[in-house]
Amino acid sequence: MNIVIVGVGKLGSKLAEILASEDHNIKVVDSNETALVRLANRVDVLTVQGNGIQLELLEQLDMKGTNLLVATTGSDEINVLVCLTAKRLGCPQVVARVRSPEYANQMEFFRDEFEIDFITNPELDTALDIARYVLRGYAAHMESFAGGRVGLFDVPIQALPHLVGKKLAEINSLQQILVVALYRAGEVLIPSGETKLEEDDILYLMGRRETVTNFARGLTSLGERHITRKVMILGGGRAGFYLAQRLLANGLVVKIIEQDEDRCNYLVSSLKGNVLILCGDCTDLELLQDENLSEMDALVSLTGNDEENLMLALLGKQHGVPKVVAKVSRSNFVPLIEQLGIDRAVNPVLISAGEIARFIQGGEIASLSLLFGGQAEALEIVVPEGAAIVGVSLAEARMPKGLIIGAIVRQGQVLIPGGDTVIEVGDRAIVFCLRSEIASLNKLFYSKQRGFLHEFWHGSKGHRKPPTS
Repeated sequence: MNIVIVGVGKLGSKLAEILASEDHNIKVVDSNETALVRLANRVDVLTVQGNGIQLELLEQLDMKGTNLLVATTGSDEINVLVCLTAKRLGCPQVVARVRSPEYANQMEFFRDEFEIDFITNPELDTALDIARYVLRGYAAHMESFAGGRVGLFDVPIQALPHLVGKKLAEINSLQQILVVALYRAGEVLIPSGETKLEEDDILYLMGRRETVTNFARGLTSLGERHITRKVMILGGGRAGFYLAQRLLANGLVVKIIEQDEDRCNYLVSSLKGNVLILCGDCTDLELLQDENLSEMDALVSLTGNDEENLMLALLGKQHGVPKVVAKVSRSNFVPLIEQLGIDRAVNPVLISAGEIARFIQGGEIASLSLLFGGQAEALEIVVPEGAAIVGVSLAEARMPKGLIIGAIVRQGQVLIPGGDTVIEVGDRAIVFCLRSEIASLNKLFYSKQRGFLHEFWHGSKGHRKPPTS
């Protein structure tokens, strides 16, 4: 596939990194030469210095020969205009990042009138992700697949101390639940039956949603079920605004602390419901204590500073807040922060990159989550006719070590696969895969006649590039 990315900020760079490890030709456009050189030193892409909104530049990039253009500059208006121009020049598919709340109700108009095929909003996607977590009854992180039928749940080994030192093949207590990954010393591992569990491991368990949920309820060390009613949000930027909107719509009581007076006035005029806007410094301990931090059911730190978010989240934990969430802009910080005892670390770039990647994959990828700072992916794949894995038992398929099928949904029923399980056309396979094994995943799940991209791109091909580190 030939892909052009206009804007190499955090989202554009991460997306280039993800796509360059697959079967794509990537061109990135930006006026900042330093940013282009920095990206080219890490990722196998072609860099073009210039203003992506210029007609002449887009003509030189050959929009008719481009399968997809993604506009991720810092301006919503420029992104929309770049996409519109690219479409007029013959590019079949365009994606724009549009972040402003003022445009939130105009997305359908943009899609229809400006012919934008997919619009991503990192702050909105982040807010929705946090809201789902806050509104759940348990502190541990769970991803849902297959319309909520399958759950991917993380649990520290401290909650299962009797398993330390045992091989997975020796464990009988995880009935109908599969350990699909381990997080150990900063590294993601796909385990086998011979894998021995160690202290400080974090287990990633997959199974039927109700089975996994019931298992979590039995882990007393994870805490009792806790219904969230009062939430404190530190930082009233776009993500804080979107999150407050969603929580207020669900009847929660929300406090927002924001330092900028103009932003506070905007929040006061724009948010309706049981919300209190406080103009003050989020790092002021006396202010947080005066506002009853210890009585909050959840604390969400969304300031623009990673270190500040980390400090505030740890402060919330020290004050006994049941659920603590921190936003981090550096994706490699995500697993490290969660190891420090903070319940949830979110990265808008990873969330949005996952949404764009799912769109690019077309109709056969039902859902995709980027995990561990992008080290691994959990994908829900609708198995196409002609895929290499169809009709072959998993034992015969010789699955690579970095890839595991955690669950299969067939005719509405969830199956936990074993070595004798045979994949059928139309199955929804929930696959946990290291980034280094994406090529292996493609070989197993690509149709012999077409790949995942056929629905959109009618078999366009690029050259194979080496995986990036």
